Amino acid sequence: MKKTRVAVIMTLLVVFLLGASALYASGLVYGYVTPGPDTWYLKHVEGFEYAAKLAGVEVIVLNSDYDVEREITNIRTVIDMDVDGMCIFSFNPTGPFIAARETDRAGVPLVVADNVGQVLAADEDIVGCVDFDWEGMGEHIAKYLAENHPGERVASIMGLFEHVPVRMFRGAFEPMVEELGVNEIVAVRDGRYTPDIAAAQASDLIEAGYDFTVLFVFNEEMGAAVVRMLEARGLLNNPIQVITTNGAPYGIELIREGKIQYSISTSPGWEGFVTFMMLHAYVTGEIVAYNQQLLLPDTPITPETIDDKMLVVPWEVDPVWIELTKKWFPQYDVLDIYPE
Repeated sequence: MKKTRVAVIMTLLVVFLLGASALYASGLVYGYVTPGPDTWYLKHVEGFEYAAKLAGVEVIVLNSDYDVEREITNIRTVIDMDVDGMCIFSFNPTGPFIAARETDRAGVPLVVADNVGQVLAADEDIVGCVDFDWEGMGEHIAKYLAENHPGERVASIMGLFEHVPVRMFRGAFEPMVEELGVNEIVAVRDGRYTPDIAAAQASDLIEAGYDFTVLFVFNEEMGAAVVRMLEARGLLNNPIQVITTNGAPYGIELIREGKIQYSISTSPGWEGFVTFMMLHAYVTGEIVAYNQQLLLPDTPITPETIDDKMLVVPWEVDPVWIELTKKWFPQYDVLDIYPE
């Protein structure tokens, strides 16, 4: 009996090792430093890991839990693990610069997510940055308002005012609204990416007597909280309509229900997928260039586009990310990791 049991255990061990060998067939290991447990960041990691699985690459993920010192420790820990490449998604402006300095010194290829190219101006070389076109998004929303809500007054609830994407968005959105001269922005508030704060800010705008009929909310997590508050007051769509960005699953449902009128698709999962592709193309020698920048396209979410995954990109892992990457970033076809 003992020999039989040992034989079974050995067989299972061999099967496990063969499975692991198949999963990480490339022998490459990448590190990923993520800022915190929010859904946006988790989905970005899932997209990165999905692409890694297709390529047979192992990924080590360290979560900084919004702690600056822990983020620095995570950066150095990943480098000490002798990884073949690294991605950082930082919650603070200095994190990518620290990662660039440390990885450049250690000779570890680095890709930065959601930094809108700020770190590309540093003295250290990195592989590149992957982001959404926040300036283009700001112009897009301004033009949408002019075309669909002419003459209406607008209030805005942003994410963190100091967050670089927010600054980029506002730097394009507010001047474009003024240039078009069709709408007036009556107030801009900081929602700090926190639903309760965003709802409180919206409530305060109403209580303070601001006259507006369109409320722009920077993401749908905050937007959903604002919708609930407006519904409770009997003000949703009569007179206040909500528009937002993100294309989160719960936001899409609110669009279906007519509670959010318009949004822009920005899938963190697909962004994570493309981030991996940039890093992997460099590590494997297929695209050897420093300081690259990729901007994912902004696509509108309306009742007419809501079921088209090529326009309203899923946040959850989905093979459509492969088709989207082939369409928008065909340079990565050389990696030959896509399923037949």
